[in-house]
Amino acid sequence: MGGTGRSAAERPVIAVVGPTGSGKSDLGVALALELGGEVINADSMQFYRGMDIGTAKITVAERRGVPHHLLDILDVTDEASVSAFQGSARALIEEIRGRGNFPILVGGSGLYVRAALDVLEFPGTDPTVRAGIEAELEVLGLPALQARLRDADPVSAERISDARRVVRALEVFELTGRPFSSFMPVREYVSPAVQIGLSVERPVLHERLARRVDAMVDQGLLEEVRRLEPAGLRTGRTASRALGYAQFLAVLDGKATTAEAAEATVIATRQFARRQLTWFRADPRITWLDHNDPDLLSHAAAAVRTACPPSILEK
Repeated sequence: MGGTGRSAAERPVIAVVGPTGSGKSDLGVALALELGGEVINADSMQFYRGMDIGTAKITVAERRGVPHHLLDILDVTDEASVSAFQGSARALIEEIRGRGNFPILVGGSGLYVRAALDVLEFPGTDPTVRAGIEAELEVLGLPALQARLRDADPVSAERISDARRVVRALEVFELTGRPFSSFMPVREYVSPAVQIGLSVERPVLHERLARRVDAMVDQGLLEEVRRLEPAGLRTGRTASRALGYAQFLAVLDGKATTAEAAEATVIATRQFARRQLTWFRADPRITWLDHNDPDLLSHAAAAVRTACPPSILEK
């Protein structure tokens, strides 16, 4: 698959982005087959082994022989790290270019996509410092920590409200002396890239998401959650927040019926898709294409070729 490494360093990273349920995985595979590429997963929940049905993880058959990277790399008790992903993704990008193929980043986790593509610095972490701040949270409560954050970093205090991110912002300030907001990404690619966004009209997307959740239930989502629960799904700081999994844990606890969990998952997924669109629509570098365009592949490939130096396009 792909070329011989000619002009490998010049090949842009192709990022296929957009809301959940818009067909990103299929387009990523089609572009890989059309142009000669390998896929790098940028969906943070698809990192987890065993979380297949609820994350709509692409199957081996659906990959059609295209190499896929960064799938099934974590246990459900592991915490996903944007910083670790950045290092892994950028190393893979160079390896794939070195093989003469296009790196194709596929996923709807906006910060993960930007971590791979953009100038973005990650401050370190210190478990002892974090534990101390978390202990303060338990004793003093979130409002007290938010007040502290307003004094140290008013920009971040305005943007974030959930306890986990407030703790992280205070940890960064304590470790670096710099406000967490100073580490925010800028829209500057670290190497050549082209982003393709899949656009779906809201009523169509809502219907697609409802059908997808129904299909997940039929495929055995409840059984998947039941299997993962003793493996630590509840205690995983990242995995436990995955759409569908928290809702179906409530079924295991007798707090919801399967139908109620499915409806709650549909609602949560629609809300998530709206947040994804807000994130990606803010990036003017994305070329948006209609997910239902009969010539979607050719238009997407054309956008990539336009971004390529002529030497790459030579036969």
